[in-house]
Amino acid sequence: MTSPAIHAPSALGLGVARAQIELKQFFRERSSVIFNFSFPVIMLFIFGSVFDGDIAPGVSFTQYFTAGMIASGVFMSSFQELAITIAIEREDGTLKRLRGTPMPPAAYFLGKIGMVLVASVAQAAILLGVGAALFGLDLPSEPELWLRFAWIFLLGTVAGTVLGIAYSSLPRSAKSAGAVVSPVLIVLMFISGVYFVYSELPSWMQTVGALFPLKWLAGGMRSIFLPESFAAEEVGDSWQLPETALVLGLWAVVGLVLCLRTFRWMRRDAG
Repeated sequence: MTSPAIHAPSALGLGVARAQIELKQFFRERSSVIFNFSFPVIMLFIFGSVFDGDIAPGVSFTQYFTAGMIASGVFMSSFQELAITIAIEREDGTLKRLRGTPMPPAAYFLGKIGMVLVASVAQAAILLGVGAALFGLDLPSEPELWLRFAWIFLLGTVAGTVLGIAYSSLPRSAKSAGAVVSPVLIVLMFISGVYFVYSELPSWMQTVGALFPLKWLAGGMRSIFLPESFAAEEVGDSWQLPETALVLGLWAVVGLVLCLRTFRWMRRDAG
């Protein structure tokens, strides 16, 4: 009698299992969870209370800002969270131990992607609920707009995730990770049309902001949650959706290449 064949679990199956572990670890870090989820909401309350006027007929600054904060939330949950946590895992030896197990490296990265997707969706849902309930954000009723939200959200999450993984190799230590990572995202928020109306920024700032994915992610979110008439207020008098898909896709490819070339399982001084 022959014994049944034993099949090794696939990288995808291991990635799903790893994502469950990553989510448990993420939600156990209460300070990180509170910051990632509350920061966009707090900023929304502050800006919504200070700037309560209209920036265009039928469009308040709060509505504009909410769309931008949804985009920023994606990059907080992907780029910022991964760049910091992976740097910490590298220093405390977690990555070294995982590399010594039979788990394929792809499963580790799939686990990170799964964690980011769940965290980003939860954060976006909170912001949409607060924006709709308290600040007059109009949730779209057309299915095509939710489909647009899906592909823009997914492209932005992928780009932010691979860039965060690649950027995690830059901090020299876990202690310096926050100082090296967070200012980058804060600056991008200012020049990408999150805190200020993008078309009113200085031309040189618009040029710099357009080089990075957050500007396009924020613009894509505005195309979903602001009236169609507001497209005339955007640079180029349109939502620039083809350009948004192209830039976010290019950054996803660039981030993936950087991941493959720069990712390290151990610290530089580990020998």
